[in-house]
Amino acid sequence: MEEKFGAVVAAAGSSSRMGGQKSKVFSRLAGRRVLEYSLEVLDACPLVGEICLVCREEDMEEARRASQGLAKPVQVVPGGASRQESVLNGVLALDPQWGYVLIHDGARPFVTPEMVEAVCRDALEYGAATAAVPSKDTCKLENGLGFVESTPPRERLWAVQTPQAFERGMYEYAARKAQGENLSCTDDCQLVEWAGGQVKLSPGSYRNLKLTTPEDMEAARAFLGLGQKEEQKMRVGYGYDVHRLVSGRRLVLGGVEVPFEMGLLGHSDADVLTHAVCDALLGAAALGDIGRLFPDTDPQYSGADSLGLLEEVCALLASQGFSISNIDATLIAQQPKVAPYVPEMREKLAAACSLTLQQVSVKATTEEGLGFTGSGEGMAASAVCCLQE
Repeated sequence: MEEKFGAVVAAAGSSSRMGGQKSKVFSRLAGRRVLEYSLEVLDACPLVGEICLVCREEDMEEARRASQGLAKPVQVVPGGASRQESVLNGVLALDPQWGYVLIHDGARPFVTPEMVEAVCRDALEYGAATAAVPSKDTCKLENGLGFVESTPPRERLWAVQTPQAFERGMYEYAARKAQGENLSCTDDCQLVEWAGGQVKLSPGSYRNLKLTTPEDMEAARAFLGLGQKEEQKMRVGYGYDVHRLVSGRRLVLGGVEVPFEMGLLGHSDADVLTHAVCDALLGAAALGDIGRLFPDTDPQYSGADSLGLLEEVCALLASQGFSISNIDATLIAQQPKVAPYVPEMREKLAAACSLTLQQVSVKATTEEGLGFTGSGEGMAASAVCCLQE
């Protein structure tokens, strides 16, 4: 029987250069999570027997959702303090039966089946292989003081990508040896090279870019044909919701519990802000409203977490081919003062929608003592959003 590979998908980075606090691998690209593109390719590869997805602790639940429906066995494990440590966590979690490991960055959505198979075949023949492309640029070696020290010959320079594949014993030996000597490597090939192994260069692709900055995301959208044409398929939605204030209820706004002597009355947690966002999204896609999707006559939604409902709304949008461009929501309440809680509300709403923090705005205002919000009888919220087909 032909040797198979255990695949490790590295998705535990901080995404600091992308902006916002949400991991870039869960950002939406043409209605799908970035991570889902590479998972689909690995799942279809006949040489891959298992997939281990390595991510941050706070992303593990969404990682499980992203990997639902795959045919191959999938594990989700927490990452470590560095990429090197995270990948080793994934490798050690794989079933011992796999004699080879395949390592891929979850932020490279344009890997192809042909690329994966070529790297695997070369690893089976040579023990180690990586996808790579010849450098297009002349590169300089810097002398540590900001000046050119030398110019390596461009014809010998290659830009290394993932996937990378290794005989498992070779990789684990190199990783453990580096761990013992506190060596930090920038990629997995460097580990194996340092331990004395040789790595075969397999054909990669210039399209196999890694999404690191917002500019990379724009390039990815262009690859998918989502440039100027996408602007012509923009859809705007508006949502509005109202709930009465009563004693004996928690006050939940944008997924954040706000200390107050009263809470909002409703079948679910009555999160008026999140409900307005749900209705804006559903309205933009012409998919009804939150009452139709989650009726208050259904016992399963009694006390429901509205952020969970929002996640379901976003999944429905994605299944219909929509991605969210941005959300702008306003909370209308006389009391309490919610400004200190707005940053956390933005974070929670962005996470539920798989968006960056810059794509979600939350504002709060009073109505100067006028109307039912001004008298403290209730709270209202409105939201607008932009979807792209």
